[in-house]
Amino acid sequence: MGWLSDNAWAGWVAAGLLLATAELVSLDLVLLMLAVGAFAGAGASAVGASFAVSALVASVVSLLMLFLARPSMVKRLHRGPDLVSGTTALIGSSAVALTAVDANAGQVKLAGETWSARSYDPSITIEAGTKVAVFEIDGATAVVYPEEG
Repeated sequence: MGWLSDNAWAGWVAAGLLLATAELVSLDLVLLMLAVGAFAGAGASAVGASFAVSALVASVVSLLMLFLARPSMVKRLHRGPDLVSGTTALIGSSAVALTAVDANAGQVKLAGETWSARSYDPSITIEAGTKVAVFEIDGATAVVYPEEG
């Protein structure tokens, strides 16, 4: 016990390593923030602070890490590309008009399939063979407009 009281920093480092290792199982960054606090307590202890001061430093650093650093880290880790699937993935895609497409009816070849279609602009009729872009999918109908160029 005498060695531990003379080398309290080693106890703090051991606690920090234990918490950091346990973080590998939980993956929610709470234990990692506590480990940083334990390492701060080890630093305070290494420069000669009493156990009470080291515990206070560890607690304050842990709380600061939990409330200031962790939220932004979690947000950054959970941010990623949005997965677009289903009919939403077809919006903006190119297609070819198989028949004349007007405000009420028509057919296009979209993503290798034949789709019912209607013109986005009710005042125009898109001729067969024209390249079109998908504005939206309304049920099973592609709402399209002629592509530029």
